[in-house]
Amino acid sequence: MRALEQIGLKALHCVDPETAHGLAIRALQMGLAHAPGRVTSSRLATSFAGLDLPNPVGLAAGFDKNATALSGLARAGFGFFEVGAATPLPQPGNPRPRLFRLSEDRGAINRFGFNNDGMDAIAERLAQRPKDAVIGLNLGANKTSTDRAGDFVKVLARCGEHLDFATVNVSSPNTEKLRDLQGKAALSALLRGVMDTRDTLARPIPVFLKIAPDLSDAEIAEIAEVAAEQRVDAVIATNTTLDRNGLASRHRDEAGGLSGAPLFSKSTRVLARLATETGGTIPLVGVGGICTAEDAYEKIKAGAGVVQLYTALVYRGLSLAEDIIRGLDRLLDRDGFSNVTQAVGTEKEKWL
Repeated sequence: MRALEQIGLKALHCVDPETAHGLAIRALQMGLAHAPGRVTSSRLATSFAGLDLPNPVGLAAGFDKNATALSGLARAGFGFFEVGAATPLPQPGNPRPRLFRLSEDRGAINRFGFNNDGMDAIAERLAQRPKDAVIGLNLGANKTSTDRAGDFVKVLARCGEHLDFATVNVSSPNTEKLRDLQGKAALSALLRGVMDTRDTLARPIPVFLKIAPDLSDAEIAEIAEVAAEQRVDAVIATNTTLDRNGLASRHRDEAGGLSGAPLFSKSTRVLARLATETGGTIPLVGVGGICTAEDAYEKIKAGAGVVQLYTALVYRGLSLAEDIIRGLDRLLDRDGFSNVTQAVGTEKEKWL
């Protein structure tokens, strides 16, 4: 970790987590954050769900909810990044406090509740996006909506022309009954509407589906079946968990979704199960608890074509992205892989 960044992180940890997050976004906007630019190699460059990426390490949704730091993130080294979630109407989300550091566990709990500026404001910012980055948007539904499936369609129709990919997020635990949309019938209907809308765009883009880690094997099998039937381009495994087993932090019982290191094993098991169910026919994104290059490599060997991270940045800073990317390159070289695609799924059985 860079010395100046370490000083900055210590200062940020002296204020409440949501204020610290706002300051981190401001640093990106002002060009004060770590900015290595494009980080790539012949081993790292990959094609995923029709997207050409300089490397397979991305930033998960939730960091830049309102697409206000696009230029800074485009220079941060990530192979791709996802903003949002965006809902049709602006909404304040849940009352504060709603973000908690679990420092002893290297994790976090959030119950933001899709706080965002709404699709119109976010679309205007995306229209001014840097063109040399691969940018996706996490699609969400308003808490008060009477047609949540329709909300996903509205956001995609409004923002799609400015995106490289879009993610259907039915797995946040912080919007009441949202996870009910992961059931087979509801998910099929929702995805059908989203995919039909995608096909009307002047430039159709890949659509990803983000699922929860708190699923049984039978539920994972159902999701794999629906994703294949509805021609989903990729599945993201996974969102945050409601599980609290093994936590040491005093904040462990706060309501919301748990992310970070405690999520790694649970999310990787879901990833490997999904890789088995899909038989490699649907590209998978591995996310949940990635803190090191070794973690990213483990996700890839469990079946992920690319990975995403977020919570570890709270503890290690934005330079962690470059460290993981370069470390992954070394690991691939060590094991004799000429490209990351050759490592995908090579050790998924150990997680089953």
